[in-house]
Amino acid sequence: MTPDQDLRVSIVQGETRWHDPEANRDYYGGLIGPLRGITDLVVLPETFTSGFSNDAIDRAEDMDGPTVAWVREQAAALDAAVTGSVQLRTAEGVFNRLLWATPDGALRWYDKRHLFRYANEHKRYAAGRERLTVEWKGWRINPQVCFDLRFPVFCRNRYDVERPGQLDFDLLLFVANWPAARAYAWQTLLRARAIENLCFVVGLNRVGVDGNDIAYSGDSAVLDFMGRPLAEAADQEVVSTTTLQAQRLHEFRAQFPAMLDADRFELAGLPGAGTR
Repeated sequence: MTPDQDLRVSIVQGETRWHDPEANRDYYGGLIGPLRGITDLVVLPETFTSGFSNDAIDRAEDMDGPTVAWVREQAAALDAAVTGSVQLRTAEGVFNRLLWATPDGALRWYDKRHLFRYANEHKRYAAGRERLTVEWKGWRINPQVCFDLRFPVFCRNRYDVERPGQLDFDLLLFVANWPAARAYAWQTLLRARAIENLCFVVGLNRVGVDGNDIAYSGDSAVLDFMGRPLAEAADQEVVSTTTLQAQRLHEFRAQFPAMLDADRFELAGLPGAGTR
């Protein structure tokens, strides 16, 4: 079933401070503070406490550290779900871990599966295995991280014939540090994921130049199920809220049920997804 109520999504496209978790918590906290009462979901960038850096691994927090507590506090203060990724250390290694916090204190997470080999992310960070789907305000949401966008099988919205009308998710969400040099690929792949999966897509990137002199042009977007932009951001700090209309999604899937002809498959991986 598709959701029966609209969802307000806020994208927070900021200029992440390099290797400064405390400053980034203060910075992003200031940007999202005014969103209470006008949003249901706040989306922060990938590695929003440090920037995308292999060297940040040396200062990676654990799940009892200040950033996990901060994300939970923001969700409670805003009465909204809050998500974004940070480097987090566990017994299995350091993960690029997307956190998903809700106002009731619940916390779930997704560990980035496709590590960015081009920047040697795979040599220092541990790779996740399992996809995560969360339910929020009646919406089924699949959050992923940056490079995952390039792998359509992992992003695929599967249809379960034993649950008529049920797709895996209604919203596909990507948090990223996607360099300006590959901005066209970012924009194109976001649209492809929306079209092929018959769902809304949110892609949230950062802006500015990081400590490795890599430039980011933002280009964050909220797209409908046809890949058409509902909101777009250019190369600047942006906080904007877009309402995803449940009825439009329901009508489109009913009129164009391409999922009925999709191939069935299972994703290989380890059982279970993070919850706390």
